[in-house]
Amino acid sequence: MRISEYITNKVGRMRARRHATQEDMAKQVGVSRQTIIALERGHYTPSVLLAIKVARYFGTTVDDVFSVHREK
Repeated sequence: MRISEYITNKVGRMRARRHATQEDMAKQVGVSRQTIIALERGHYTPSVLLAIKVARYFGTTVDDVFSVHREK
């Protein structure tokens, strides 16, 4: 039996609560707006460094923003 793992995130919801645009967030964490879009859609798994920057942007921990899920 193979178990696959994937990462989900709360980036879109957390950004919306801050009333920040994707462009504003992108500038603050040092990436493109397209990267923020891909993160929010779940099409991009961030590097450890980017995950830390995103968590700091929201003033929280990486675990509060990103979750690992297992699927059998």
